[in-house]
Amino acid sequence: MSHRHKKWIRRAGRILFLVYLALLIYFLFFAEGYGRQVSGTREYRYNLVPFTEIRRFWVYREQVGTLAAFLNLGGNVLGFMPFGFLLPVLSQRFGRFWITVPLGFSLSLAVECTQLAAKVGSFDVDDILLNTLGVLLGWLAFRLLNWIRRTVFYGKKI
Repeated sequence: MSHRHKKWIRRAGRILFLVYLALLIYFLFFAEGYGRQVSGTREYRYNLVPFTEIRRFWVYREQVGTLAAFLNLGGNVLGFMPFGFLLPVLSQRFGRFWITVPLGFSLSLAVECTQLAAKVGSFDVDDILLNTLGVLLGWLAFRLLNWIRRTVFYGKKI
């Protein structure tokens, strides 16, 4: 791949990453619904016991509705997959597991702490686990597609 092509991909990656971050901030802090309290009395809400909310949404999925269960569980995973996928596009060093996944964990922890402090939504350790899983899956998707690109299209071994 030419230097010019790589530069274009990185520039497009930066733009997509900024758009992704803007959408993430909007949905996590400003969009109504998704379990956020936007008016009335706000109180601190939190879950510090791993797998409590995951188990609750799974066990009561029929009562809360399949869509609500998917939005909570799948949304937390899918919402952070672009982070794990786009970060390695920005720089080769982010292609390393031990850099990208801990950064995703840190972002998720910062989001949860901000939600707790601002009393918007709730601090949930399960969200951190699901978000980090999303980062990991996004990173794995990037690695797989990058491997396919290099071996199939360019015939290079990694």
